[in-house]
Amino acid sequence: MTDSPGELLRRIKLGEDSSLELKDVSFKGDRVRGPRRETLADELAAFANSRGGVLVLGVDDRTRDIVGIPVERLDLVDQYVSEICNDSIEPPLRFYAIRVELPDAAGELRPLLKVEVPRGLYLHKSPGGYFHRQGSSKRQIPTDYLLRLGQQRSQAHRYRFEEQAVPGTTFVDLEPDRRRCFSMPDAADLVTFKKMKLVTNDESREARATVGGILMCSSSPQRWLPGAFIQAVCYQGTRQDGNYQVDARDITGSLDEQVAEAMTFVRRNMRVAARKAPGRVDIPQFSLRAAFEAIVNAVAHRDYSVHGSKIRLLMFADRLELYSPGPLPNSVTVDSIEFRQSTRNELLTTLLAKCRVEDPTGKIGRQFLMEGRGEGVPIILQESLELSGRRPMFRVFDDAEVMLTIYAAQPV
Repeated sequence: MTDSPGELLRRIKLGEDSSLELKDVSFKGDRVRGPRRETLADELAAFANSRGGVLVLGVDDRTRDIVGIPVERLDLVDQYVSEICNDSIEPPLRFYAIRVELPDAAGELRPLLKVEVPRGLYLHKSPGGYFHRQGSSKRQIPTDYLLRLGQQRSQAHRYRFEEQAVPGTTFVDLEPDRRRCFSMPDAADLVTFKKMKLVTNDESREARATVGGILMCSSSPQRWLPGAFIQAVCYQGTRQDGNYQVDARDITGSLDEQVAEAMTFVRRNMRVAARKAPGRVDIPQFSLRAAFEAIVNAVAHRDYSVHGSKIRLLMFADRLELYSPGPLPNSVTVDSIEFRQSTRNELLTTLLAKCRVEDPTGKIGRQFLMEGRGEGVPIILQESLELSGRRPMFRVFDDAEVMLTIYAAQPV
């Protein structure tokens, strides 16, 4: 989408089309008066719901004259666009703001703000509803097309979200150090990436990294998927109260790195009691094996298409709580979860099965993060029951989030 100044000027002179919108900017005191927030939000969301596009601020859309923006007000306009993309569009919109200079009719260079909007990974709703771009204008998305578009972008879960293309990426974003986890050679070609479903073609036939590829082969998947991390908090006592918070961390990185760091967090904050019977016997607060299986299940089976949600790991004196976005997969229920094996993210589970376990304690008992035998939930239930005397509890809230409670061992 990035044009040279000369190419951009030629596009402006040709006028608006499916991927170009022009707007003049007016001010009232220290505020932007126009274009209105709602209007601009609808235009930007329409680009994201289509194939992306460019908004150029500082151009008269009727005459196509370069009007410009006072250089001292560029920060104000940039902030105005940022607020609209984050506060007026749901989910918030990714964009790239680029400052350029183009000559007006007299040949004098005028500052402009060029806003590039990539195709959205999600459907975006703006104040006026759901829009897409048709020709040089935005249009409300018809109901039948809205449903199809939702399926294509995995909000109806008909297509695997993990195999969807991530806008703005290429296979170069799949880092060599991460690819070695799956025994991929540094010189692996595009065909190999596509066979492993780490890369796919988007609607424009451009090769893009998939959601699964970014989650497993990027050290910073949160750059594209902001909610793809674990929020870990440890509290003193039994209440979720910031005044009693003793440790907290947002655990980021690739999914296997998140599992390793989450286990480090649990070990660091877990009590270990001792009993003499007749020799010393250490009694951990939680079974590390159960905690490991619970964390792996959460990162492997959560719904990554749910925007604005993250995995939450909360530790208390009497329990460990793990919240995972999305409902239970397929027809699994709370009552059948111990006996049924089902997965929402087949690509992720395949890749996690190739990742070796970091097990400094020797208590996890696995070579790889996933082994595909459906043992995870039974291990969680049995290990925790033996340690605490209480069976862990699964709950589902509003068919939108799964909560697992693992009870702590009783104090000696």
